[in-house]
Amino acid sequence: QVQLVESGGGVVQAGGSLRLACAASGLTFSTNAMGWFRQAPGKEREVVASISWGGATTYYTDSVKGRFTISRDNTKNSVYLQMNSLKPDDTAVYYCAADRDRWPSRILGDYNYWGRGTQVTVSS
Repeated sequence: QVQLVESGGGVVQAGGSLRLACAASGLTFSTNAMGWFRQAPGKEREVVASISWGGATTYYTDSVKGRFTISRDNTKNSVYLQMNSLKPDDTAVYYCAADRDRWPSRILGDYNYWGRGTQVTVSS
C-alpha cells in the first residue's frame, strides 16, 4: 500500500520560511518523479514544483521561482519543499504526489498517488 505523508506545515508571517517534507512508502521511490501541489480555498489544485526521479530536473510554477526549492533524498524515500520569502498568496493546503513516470509533470492526472496534505498559512 502506497503512503505519502506530508509534514512541516504551519503558520508563518510574510517573509518567513517553512520546509515541507514528504515521506513515501510502498513504492519504488527512486523510479518516480515527485511533485508538490497546493490548493487554496475556492481555487483549483495547482502544481507548485516537481522533480525527476534522480533529482536532476526540476520544474517550478512562475509564482514560486526564486523562492521555493524542491529536492529529494532517495536514500530516505523523501521529497522536500523549502519555501522562503513566503507571501499571503502562498496560503493553501500543500500536497505531495508521486508521478507515474520518471520525469516531472505539471499535469495533475499524471500523478497517481497523493498525500493528505499539510496546511500552510502565511499571515500579513
